[in-house]
Amino acid sequence: MVHKVDLVIIGVSVGLAVGLLIAALVFFGVWWYKRHKCPSSALPTHKSSGIDTSIILSKSSDNSVTVKLSTYPTKTSPIATLYNKASASALLKYSYKDVQNATKNFTTVLGQGSFGPVYKAVMPADEIVAVKALASDSKQGEKEFRTEVSVLGRLHHRNLVNLVGYCVDKRQRMLIYEYMKNGSLASFLYNEEKPTLNWEERIQIALDISHGIEYLHDGAVPPVIHRDLKSANILLDHLMRAKARS
Repeated sequence: MVHKVDLVIIGVSVGLAVGLLIAALVFFGVWWYKRHKCPSSALPTHKSSGIDTSIILSKSSDNSVTVKLSTYPTKTSPIATLYNKASASALLKYSYKDVQNATKNFTTVLGQGSFGPVYKAVMPADEIVAVKALASDSKQGEKEFRTEVSVLGRLHHRNLVNLVGYCVDKRQRMLIYEYMKNGSLASFLYNEEKPTLNWEERIQIALDISHGIEYLHDGAVPPVIHRDLKSANILLDHLMRAKARS
């Protein structure tokens, strides 16, 4: 009788031990899955040498889009040197005279934003581009201009309007983007003179922009959050393929 009681006690003890072990394994598995697989609600950041270089494309007070760095490398740091070299090698630098000739003395205006007027330009190699000139009364200063050059010059994707060059000549500050022939999505949605987009075109535009935003969030280093995505900031090329404008 005593022997049977001992066996029962041993069996119960072993069962409890196995149950606790299984519960611990399940708890650890859930914790590991949440930590490594589930997306975080916080803004993703890229850590390098203890420096947080996450980027946000956000609205400014006048509804324009600016680039803000949570913590940007100092000019003397090795990371800053890499930023400057990469930006300089990726973008073309133009003189004011080059841009003046390409725009035919700034005659063709494509639009007007908080940054300043946007002009159509034809470069010597017959490449058509859009030139954003920093207006003298613009709220976007020297620091913001340099940030756009260093950051936007690194972003290259078929569904983003790419920055291809810039002009820093005395007091002139200009950003040079690829030209989008069909203008903004907003002009097709709200301008009765424009042809109506069919459902196939609308779906393709939505897919194009989703690819561009996915690249900003998951493909860019450091990652970028675009917080002013609207029809006016979605541009269409000659094939009606969409690209997001920063």
